[in-house]
Amino acid sequence: MPNNNLSKSKQKEIKDLIEKGREQGFLTIGEINDLLPTNLYDADQIDGIIKLITDLKIKVVESNKDVDTEVVIGDEEVSDDDDNEITEQEAVEVLSNLDEEFGRTSDPVRMYMREMGTVELLNRAGEIVIAKKIEEGQKLIYTAIQRFPESISFFSQVI
Repeated sequence: MPNNNLSKSKQKEIKDLIEKGREQGFLTIGEINDLLPTNLYDADQIDGIIKLITDLKIKVVESNKDVDTEVVIGDEEVSDDDDNEITEQEAVEVLSNLDEEFGRTSDPVRMYMREMGTVELLNRAGEIVIAKKIEEGQKLIYTAIQRFPESISFFSQVI
């Protein structure tokens, strides 16, 4: 039963990724991360997704170069048990529900953290630009204060 709340294009992306993994025999962490919601930070959830993909008999590797050396993420090998097998449709359902689960919340702290996660941090050059703007603003304030003799006498009494 397909998830009606998820866009058809997202369902197709999930199916295409699973199909690619089956053809190659592996998926990289980067390919999986590109598909996941950007606000998914819970390590247990990510481990669950990796387990889900390995249950589809698809190995999960760090990068394409790790395929030759068989660096598989997680301790479990891709199992051959038919008892734990899941279908592609079940995998699409689970991955689809992630978008819903992490897409909505009423918790203000989570909402704030989600928003803050989307804001890019300043680098050194950005900090310098902002510091120069602050200095220019302070100079304008000092210049404006110096134009009025009353302000000079007021500030000399305060200090």
